[in-house]
Amino acid sequence: MTDRERLDAQEERLRGWLLRGLDGDAAAYRTFLERLTTHLRGYFRRRLAAWPEEVEDLVQETLLAVHNRRHTYDARQPLTAWAHAIARYKLADLMRRRAPKERLTDRLDALADRGAELLAAADDSAAEAHRDLHKLLAELPDRQRLPIVHTKLEGRSVAETARATGMSESAVKVGVHRGLRALAARIRGER
Repeated sequence: MTDRERLDAQEERLRGWLLRGLDGDAAAYRTFLERLTTHLRGYFRRRLAAWPEEVEDLVQETLLAVHNRRHTYDARQPLTAWAHAIARYKLADLMRRRAPKERLTDRLDALADRGAELLAAADDSAAEAHRDLHKLLAELPDRQRLPIVHTKLEGRSVAETARATGMSESAVKVGVHRGLRALAARIRGER
């Protein structure tokens, strides 16, 4: 049996279990969900190598969405294409939730690495690095400096920072983003 024939057979079995489940066969629907779980787990593992801890949550979210939208399935269409469309939406939702955090962390790490290189050339002392960082931060306006100090140096949440500074949560996020960008430019020598 070729790969294509194996996939076609799998498609037909899944489709058959779902259609029987939609007609009221609880055992067929349970089998459909069990087999779809295995299929989705493989689908997400291939796409989430960087975040393996997210696989099971996405599998469950997708299964719930498939269950809630099962009445929208058009029996004339391939089942796996329909299920993959739902899975892709769930994956895109995850990426939207994680991407800002990942980008900010990557930028901060890059900034810290670059800053550490520059500071290490002058002196290896932690006290001097601390002083230099605070000198750079002092050059920023409060709307950028305070969000960075509270969230990145003190480890407060965005909500806590917003309450402490009187800024909105979105203003805190924007302040961190713009402040990190300004710090990176200053480290590169761009004023």
